[in-house]
Amino acid sequence: MTGHRAVAECLWKRHIAEQLKLRDRLQRQAFEEIIQQYNRLLEKSDLQAVLSERLQTDKFDLQSRQDLSPGVDAGRSDALLQEMAQIRIRHQEELTELHKKRGELAQNVIQLNNQLQQKDKEIQSNEAKMQEYQQRIAELEGECRELRSSLQDLERANQTLKDEYDALQITFSALEEKLRRTTEDNQELVSRWMAEKAQEANRLNAENEKDCRRRQAKLQKELADAAKEPLPLDPDDDIEVLPEEAPETPAESSPGRMVSRTPSKRASQPPPAGLLDSISMSNLSRRRSVNSSPDSTETNTGVCVEVRVPSTALHVFDAHDGEVNAVRFSPGSRLLATGGMDRRVKLWEVVSGRCELKGALTGSNAGITSIEFDSAGSYLLAASNDFASRIWTVDDYRLRHTLTGHSGKVLSARFLLDNARIVSGSYDRTLKLWDLRSKVCMKTVFAGSSCNDIVCTEQCVMSGHFDKKVRFWDIRSESIVRELELLGRVTSLDLNHDRTELLTCSRDDIVKIIDLRSNAMRQTFSAQGFKCGSDWTRVTFSPDGGYVAAGSADGTLYVWNVLSGKVERTLDKHHSSAINAVSWSPSGSHVVSVEKGSKVVLWSDM
Repeated sequence: MTGHRAVAECLWKRHIAEQLKLRDRLQRQAFEEIIQQYNRLLEKSDLQAVLSERLQTDKFDLQSRQDLSPGVDAGRSDALLQEMAQIRIRHQEELTELHKKRGELAQNVIQLNNQLQQKDKEIQSNEAKMQEYQQRIAELEGECRELRSSLQDLERANQTLKDEYDALQITFSALEEKLRRTTEDNQELVSRWMAEKAQEANRLNAENEKDCRRRQAKLQKELADAAKEPLPLDPDDDIEVLPEEAPETPAESSPGRMVSRTPSKRASQPPPAGLLDSISMSNLSRRRSVNSSPDSTETNTGVCVEVRVPSTALHVFDAHDGEVNAVRFSPGSRLLATGGMDRRVKLWEVVSGRCELKGALTGSNAGITSIEFDSAGSYLLAASNDFASRIWTVDDYRLRHTLTGHSGKVLSARFLLDNARIVSGSYDRTLKLWDLRSKVCMKTVFAGSSCNDIVCTEQCVMSGHFDKKVRFWDIRSESIVRELELLGRVTSLDLNHDRTELLTCSRDDIVKIIDLRSNAMRQTFSAQGFKCGSDWTRVTFSPDGGYVAAGSADGTLYVWNVLSGKVERTLDKHHSSAINAVSWSPSGSHVVSVEKGSKVVLWSDM
């Protein structure tokens, strides 16, 4: 920078010196002739003065001579006077001409002085402009140096970016090739995994079939043993056993004879197979009718005669080897399904106020997050943390479908009303619509937030999300009809029996009822000690929609009255950890709650 500045100073100094020399030459050439003429005039003026003085001197001398010698030659003096007169006239003319030229020259000098002053002003103005221009030139040179420096920096940065881009391009090409190979490997692994899953499903189905055959064989044996026992005659029994051998005689046709021969025939010869099955089923139905209570009959029918607000824990038991995440009653209220982190769904039969294990549904590779029965109670749908949803048949415990496609754990899955399609919501912020007939994903909708729970109507899917919003989706158009924002993360959704009211639970520890017909908030529930224990805490309506049940983080079960909005009942002392889910039986007689531990509590009003 110092070298450039020194060079610049030398240049402008040299330029100023050249300009001064040029101005000196121009102004000297313009006034040199005038000055020379002016000097000549001065010389002539001095000469004229000398001549005048000489004439005066000569005149004085002449007069003196005349005074001294008046008698000198008069002719000679007249000639001298005439000559003197001519000389005087000539000198006078010359003097006049010189005065005239002097005036002209003085006027020229004045004009030239004015021009010189104007030129000086112009020179000063030009010098001021030159200073401004020099200053501007210096500024521009500084800007040029800065721009050159910036340009060099930009060129270096551009070169660096170009090098980085080339390196990134090479890395991208390598990663793209790696991605292609990984995709091929993934496809191969998925195909192998699907084949292994199919083999595993076939193996599980074979094991289930073996279990079913063993149970059927055991049942047949029990039936055969029961058929071999003597059967007392019941006046109300409409089964009549007649001897198959020997033609009927009048003696044998009498009522007393028939009664006396029937036991002996039964003891000596077993009845036919069809008749054996009829007798056995009659005995079993008679035994079940004897052992069953009116409550159990109501439970088996699944019809909500009267909703009973729970007050007593009928049965407390450990259902799974770890946390229990989901619970659901079947539509007939006879079966209860629970799902836990031990990767199993267990079916329980509610008999006489107790839950008896009926079977287990296996095949999941991770913990169960939600459970749903179809409207007929024939199929069970479970969502899992292994990014999949599975469907089992309830009667034979066979795994029928495995629906994979989510990239995150599936937190909720529901049957649509036609039972031929299901909707699943996942942690990967998508909802998927599945067709069970073709076993493929029909639609995928990006929701923008993790989906924690789902409920369905005929043409609308309602989903609760981590971003505190409840979204209403139109199944046909795959678009959001509307959104409802709550004050906390949505953990649970539930519909009443008429599907006109939506129950929501959120992490702000508030349970709300939304009227779907008017899109208005109908009721809000809260309590002093109520607190959601997790992001998937499930709450439920009673079958008639008159009550709401929810579990708290401290293990307390709260029941609110919908009409009054107040707590109807508080149940505690049986759960030792946070309650994850609550289910109310469709018959209205039982409530089941599950916790983060392994306990399940069956509640009723008895």
